[in-house]
Amino acid sequence: MSRLTHVTSGPYAPPPAARELTVVSADGARLHAEVHGPEGAPAVVLAHGWTCSTAFWAAQIRALATDHRVIAYDQRGHGRSPAVAQLPYTVDMLADDLEAVLAATLAPGEKAVLAGHSMGGMTIMAAAARPGVREHAAAVLLCSTGASRLVAESTVVPIPPSGLRTRLTKAILGSKAPLGPVTPVGKKVLKYATMGPGSSPDKVEVCARIVHACPRGVRAGWSHVLSTLQVDAGVEALTVPTAVLVGTHDRMTPAVHARRIAAALPRSEGLTELAGLGHMTPVEAPEAVTARIRELGERYLKPEQSEKPEKNVQSQQSQQNVQSEEGAQAA
Repeated sequence: MSRLTHVTSGPYAPPPAARELTVVSADGARLHAEVHGPEGAPAVVLAHGWTCSTAFWAAQIRALATDHRVIAYDQRGHGRSPAVAQLPYTVDMLADDLEAVLAATLAPGEKAVLAGHSMGGMTIMAAAARPGVREHAAAVLLCSTGASRLVAESTVVPIPPSGLRTRLTKAILGSKAPLGPVTPVGKKVLKYATMGPGSSPDKVEVCARIVHACPRGVRAGWSHVLSTLQVDAGVEALTVPTAVLVGTHDRMTPAVHARRIAAALPRSEGLTELAGLGHMTPVEAPEAVTARIRELGERYLKPEQSEKPEKNVQSQQSQQNVQSEEGAQAA
């Protein structure tokens, strides 16, 4: 049994950040944020899902930070972002927090690819019409997520759709029961509910450690928000190029959600359905998720954004050279 919050070695171990900061949201909530990769490189912002943390994006951060500035943050109450006394949680808090992170980590007018998994995707949809998102979003990836009817359409409870299934699903997801340490039984349950049947033991271990580390009060508090979530209007407000990705064995947010979102997007970049995978696609299929983010960046992030710092350095060096030459002539 283990209470470690994430694995400590291998491709899913969180890499050290180049910079860490505390972002203050609209209501004073403090959010842990990390910046990885070279300053001045094209920016990517990652928003994780319910019961997860920045550690969930370890594979994407490790791959993208070679040539991108990758910004990841812990949703309030998750990871190193403390839970706040203001309850109940609301979808507006998610939008406020994303806006605050964008303002704190990006220059005015700077564009980034925004990628959200599960509740992170819901965060982006909830904030789609916000000025901060309109200012900073160049393109979006919505990964394993939904905009409404989350409990009614979940297939975690293996019975036909009915009022009973909806009630059971809501009770299970909203439970305040402690998950406790990671055990073999706990991993089997987590794998069934959130991952594809072919998920390898190491990937199940990664997800189990992260999910079990989420405080039970936070887990239950946000489950109530998700059970009544209605951000379909946010889908229509996503006017930037937006791609959608889902696993065909996703029980938490089945593919019906992804198909509905992709059909309603003003500027759809297509729907990717990953055969046999579950809800935890960034861990189950890290290369596919990373590639989709990278494709959006190559298409919609202007190269000159990453060249500005270099140009400034070259300009300063040129000025210094001129001054040196003038000084030599005067001498």
